[in-house]
Amino acid sequence: MTSQTNTSTGSCCGSGGSCGSDSTTDVQSLGITTVYKVSGMTCGHCEGAVSQEISALAGVSAVKAVAETGEVTVTSTAPLDEEAVRAAVDEAGYELVGRA
Repeated sequence: MTSQTNTSTGSCCGSGGSCGSDSTTDVQSLGITTVYKVSGMTCGHCEGAVSQEISALAGVSAVKAVAETGEVTVTSTAPLDEEAVRAAVDEAGYELVGRA
């Protein structure tokens, strides 16, 4: 498996290979659920970075990113502006492909 280097903030994993997905929020059953495809996620740290940025968007109640599938499931109180989601994913160092 090759690792992706994030040119704006460095490698997604530390040199010691310390990756973890403990910062991913469980997806809740309340609200609007949208699944997005994100390219470039390769590990738990990547999942956490994407989840953290999307979680900061107004109205987002839960985020679950899965590097293996490249899918990010977002639960929100109202429909999200796709450009806002794109900007959050970009800020994390990855690319929003679109909705799954």
